[in-house]
Amino acid sequence: MSAQERLTDALYGAGWGTVKSLPEPVAVGLGRTIADLAWKRRGKGVLRLESNYARVVPDAGPERLAELSRAGMRSYLRYWMESFRLPAWSAERVASGLDVKDLHHLTDGMAAGKGVVLALPHLANWDLAGAWVTTKLGIPFTTVAERLKPETLYDRFVAYREGLGMEVLPHSGGSAFGTLARRLRDGGLVCLVADRDLSSSGVEVDFFGETARMPAGPALLAQQTGARLLPVTLWYDDSPVMRGRVHPPVEVPGSGTRPEKTSVMTQALADAFATGIAEHPEDWHMLQRLWLRDLDPVREPVTAPEKDQKGTS
Repeated sequence: MSAQERLTDALYGAGWGTVKSLPEPVAVGLGRTIADLAWKRRGKGVLRLESNYARVVPDAGPERLAELSRAGMRSYLRYWMESFRLPAWSAERVASGLDVKDLHHLTDGMAAGKGVVLALPHLANWDLAGAWVTTKLGIPFTTVAERLKPETLYDRFVAYREGLGMEVLPHSGGSAFGTLARRLRDGGLVCLVADRDLSSSGVEVDFFGETARMPAGPALLAQQTGARLLPVTLWYDDSPVMRGRVHPPVEVPGSGTRPEKTSVMTQALADAFATGIAEHPEDWHMLQRLWLRDLDPVREPVTAPEKDQKGTS
């Protein structure tokens, strides 16, 4: 393990060990302070965030983009402060931490017994949403996590999510898809963060007027298993309660080849994600390249605990 990897692991370990013991107002204040400091430094993550927001809000000038990126960093650090503290939250605190519109799409799908795939973008706090599903609804689910470096950090994230009631599968190794399909055929729930592709097998979609690549997994799982595919979007407001919406099901097209169906379904997911992101751009924590014209010819290796490494398919 390199010195940088040891430092990264130690910092995240300190976060889980220290922040969760802070009073909530102190943790909130700490997160905002760190966010503002990071924003003022104008590092590459903040600049990338502004570049991404420029696609979402094309009429925004430099001042508006700066305001959005500051709000975005505050939202991003709210995610981390909440995530560090989630293991110490009571069941009652978790259950009251999310308010969801159109939840019937999920509950009806589970009642049908054919399984449900929830697909989410990097909006607000999907870890809290997952904990809410297992705690408030009492529904266990399976997700996928990208392997992080160092391995000890990956183990921390897996243990953290398993502690919240999730079954976590590694993205690498090629066996995740088969396990997810089995869970769905048994009537289970699968949750996948799905607005950024980490492989070479993603599907090209139109996203805010430009081409991006998103994972094929959610659409393929729905086709192969008959599970209901539901987009979900999340956002924060000025209260301690996160908000969410379960969008109507993405239907499997009645005709076409499997790749054609996958393309249509993934575009429908992208459209639902875009709706939620456009309504709450500051809660979209995309500090990495997403659109194809921003990506280097050689894909960047995954070597740090980016938010997009949690639950992609």
